[in-house]
Amino acid sequence: MDDNGIVSLGPLSGLVGYHLRRASAAIGSDYFRSVEPGGMRQVLFGALSVISANPGINQGNIGRILGIQRPNMVALVNELTANGWVERIVDSVDRRAFTLNLTPEGKRAIEKTLALIHEHEERMLRDLSAQEQRTLIRLLSRIAAKAE
Repeated sequence: MDDNGIVSLGPLSGLVGYHLRRASAAIGSDYFRSVEPGGMRQVLFGALSVISANPGINQGNIGRILGIQRPNMVALVNELTANGWVERIVDSVDRRAFTLNLTPEGKRAIEKTLALIHEHEERMLRDLSAQEQRTLIRLLSRIAAKAE
């Protein structure tokens, strides 16, 4: 601690992982307070977004893209269908598999949630320029690609 009562982070101050974890916690906490009360957890929105962008995708591909394990994907798809946001359709090529498509209610849920997410991100990222936000996304994507 210095003379002004400020505690030093020591080696943490130079560790990217520490700062990523803190930023992720801040983003997640604000999402939980501002978006999730509407019923849309981050994982649900992620799955709906991928289904929306890829109509007819199967749940295995969604799990692979989002890093969700198979047993968790089954429960997730069950929740999406129970909410009326997604419909399962028997795959025309592999009758044992299902493809997933958004329902009209699923499309409305995405639109409603996306408006809340835009407000959330504006609040959390207002100190970053549009260029800085694009750079941040690009850099984070490069880091995330290392896990694939």
